[in-house]
Amino acid sequence: MIPRYSRPEMTAIWEPENRFRIWFEIEAHACDAQAELGVIPRSAAREVWKKGKWEIARIDAIERETKHDVIAFLTNLAEHVGPAARFVHQGMTSSDVLDTTLAVQLVQASDLLLAAIDRLLAALKARAFEHKLTPTIGRSHGIHAEPVTFGLKLAGFHAEFARNRARLVEARREVATCAISGAVGTFANIDPFVESYVAGKLGLAVEPISTQVIPRDRHAMFFATLGVVASSLERLAIEVRHLQRSEVREAEEYFSPGQKGSSAMPHKRNPVLSENITGIARLVRGMAVPAMENVALWHERDISHSSVERVIGPDATIALDFALHRAAGMIEKLVVYPEMMRRNLDAFGGLVHSQRVLLALTQGGVSREDAYRIVQTNAMATWREGGSLKDRLLADATVRAHLAAKEIEALFDLDYHFKHVDRIFERVFGTAGSRKGRPAKSKRARR
Repeated sequence: MIPRYSRPEMTAIWEPENRFRIWFEIEAHACDAQAELGVIPRSAAREVWKKGKWEIARIDAIERETKHDVIAFLTNLAEHVGPAARFVHQGMTSSDVLDTTLAVQLVQASDLLLAAIDRLLAALKARAFEHKLTPTIGRSHGIHAEPVTFGLKLAGFHAEFARNRARLVEARREVATCAISGAVGTFANIDPFVESYVAGKLGLAVEPISTQVIPRDRHAMFFATLGVVASSLERLAIEVRHLQRSEVREAEEYFSPGQKGSSAMPHKRNPVLSENITGIARLVRGMAVPAMENVALWHERDISHSSVERVIGPDATIALDFALHRAAGMIEKLVVYPEMMRRNLDAFGGLVHSQRVLLALTQGGVSREDAYRIVQTNAMATWREGGSLKDRLLADATVRAHLAAKEIEALFDLDYHFKHVDRIFERVFGTAGSRKGRPAKSKRARR
């Protein structure tokens, strides 16, 4: 992944130095296990730990000749370890090292991704409680529907990313397996104890049955999970992008001093963070498909998966990590305009309360079909000509035959829509939280 969309903490996981360090630890721990079994001298295992070193440039030079990265590493390692190096890699195959290393790297990457999700969850929760009772319009098909609160919007995203966190925890568990079973996975030349020993040292589970590779359905599930997280990020980003549109302007990304929105138009304040997140989400989702195609390897092993994973392992985790932190920062600094939310909510003369009128008429004895026709007639007139739906209803003799003026007035009370907000917050966060900052009815009425 290019540096522009990378954080050094995640990039370091995929650097050659980290990869070769894991390779060395696998080989050295395997030597310890072999020594415990009496297969190699204990002194040889100690020698590997004591003298084990490597140089990336030297490994690269050897690989140019051998065309085999693991052999190049083992050759360079032997140059440092000396005669005891003949006991390294006893009964093992390259995939034992490569697949177990990938598992360690994906676990390390998962831990950073989980920390990033935790940051985003904290931001969403804080802003949700801040705007728990900030009225705004709910939209379906992009069209005004009924009132919600901005806090409810954010609480919904919090719930979604809490689910994503649970999914990633499970994906991390599933991909965290160690396979040191030798050629074609039969343990013919290595005792299963070695696999269990190394797995324990690396914090991995033992792969119950491998061929010459760890089954790739595990990796497919992992990268598919990253794709789901990316899709949720895009949904969050699109919400911000829509709310920042000039004709909406209910919320916008923080625009820092000195920031420029356009090389041509000095007035521009573009939603560049959320647009960037949208683009990265497309990349991460796209990497799920080749991971799924990697599942179908030939017989006990081929290497068609290798080139894919050397790209998508780093790129998917680095890109998603960057996008998660970008989203967290976006929410932490999101500028919210409650006045614009209220102005948009009231823009169409109270049409957003039409369902309440419909239900009240049915409760008053009008058939649903007739009630719908009556309300829709008044609503469409308000839509076309402006004015107030409430005033039209008060002037409609058919409506007044079933509803008193006081009853009609009550149907336009905004607080009606928010009576269960505490209960929803309790479902999402486990606590209703404070109702501090709730606007008084009189203040709402004067707006």
